[in-house]
Amino acid sequence: MLSGGMDSCVTTAMAHQSHNLAVLHASYGQRTERRERQAFDEIADFYAVRERLVVRLDHFTQIGGSALTDARIAVPEGPAGIPAGSNEIPPTYVPFRNAHFLAVAVSWAEVIGASAIFIGAVAEDSSGYPDCRPNITGCSSSWCARERARKRESRSSRRHRHAQAEIIQRGLDLGAPLDRTWSCYQFEDEACGSCDSCRLRLSAFAEAGVTDPIAYRTRVRDNEGKPPGGKPGGSVLSGGG
Repeated sequence: MLSGGMDSCVTTAMAHQSHNLAVLHASYGQRTERRERQAFDEIADFYAVRERLVVRLDHFTQIGGSALTDARIAVPEGPAGIPAGSNEIPPTYVPFRNAHFLAVAVSWAEVIGASAIFIGAVAEDSSGYPDCRPNITGCSSSWCARERARKRESRSSRRHRHAQAEIIQRGLDLGAPLDRTWSCYQFEDEACGSCDSCRLRLSAFAEAGVTDPIAYRTRVRDNEGKPPGGKPGGSVLSGGG
């Protein structure tokens, strides 16, 4: 499952180590739909993935209730580079979105005979995003286990626990194309640097000691007026989550 964001990009890199890839992308009327699709295409091209499925889940715009799918709801902003710290469910939460993604993934896995499903749902986000919690993503694992018993085939979802900074480092170690990913909730030309997603991403890169390679309208600065992170971004392959 490849959204075009950083987490799904690193998850794709992990899956690439042991599996032949088939990548799934879902558009659901989100504000940055076109930019995320571009990121998906670039990451899939980077890994030379031939088997791709792009689906539309337009019912999310009808359901509403999220700043990502309803222009009448404002995307919260905060000081750039300061990670979001509230445990409340933010207005950018799309109700039960990951469960819908997993349902599509499992259906496609049935058809193509996939042996595993990889989803980059980060436990660090689970306080504010209930559908990132392991008990939700684990529902797919339970279903797949029942199918495996019924069909005697290997179908499973893979779960790993990593904090955002660890995900960045893992991506660098694997040569994941982090420069092709997109995380911003609001804009498609340059990342805003002030929505929750940008703030978490910038904070994670700073913690990892690496400069985020994508362009920002607003980027946190250190006391010397330089972007955070002492290492250059050159270890990010320029060649995508």
